[in-house]
Amino acid sequence: MRRRWRDGRGELVVRGGGGEPSARVPLEIATSYRARTKGLLGRDSVEGAILLSPANSVHTFRMRMPIDVAYLDRHLRVIAVRTMRPGRLGMPRLRARHVVETEAGVMSEWGVREGAGVEVVVSGG
Repeated sequence: MRRRWRDGRGELVVRGGGGEPSARVPLEIATSYRARTKGLLGRDSVEGAILLSPANSVHTFRMRMPIDVAYLDRHLRVIAVRTMRPGRLGMPRLRARHVVETEAGVMSEWGVREGAGVEVVVSGG
């Protein structure tokens, strides 16, 4: 089940236990080496979240804010969620294929937790 996205915008749909969406979040998609390397570096905030793909680990060196990080497997199921302060190196997750980053504290509000499923809806155009 290989997913191929391009750099751009979309929406992250978080699905709760009943399968109904618990949140719809604006999403920046970063798939190129350049976009993944830049990520959230140099930003003071982020509107929604950013998807890094492919990715199985992240770091927060040169970041200005703490972030929430969700590691997703190949089926877009959350395998771990961590909050990272600036200047940290996250451990690689062997089963992770994608990573979602956002400002610290909001993933729990969206229902992003271990075992939750997400969907990436790409904006047209």
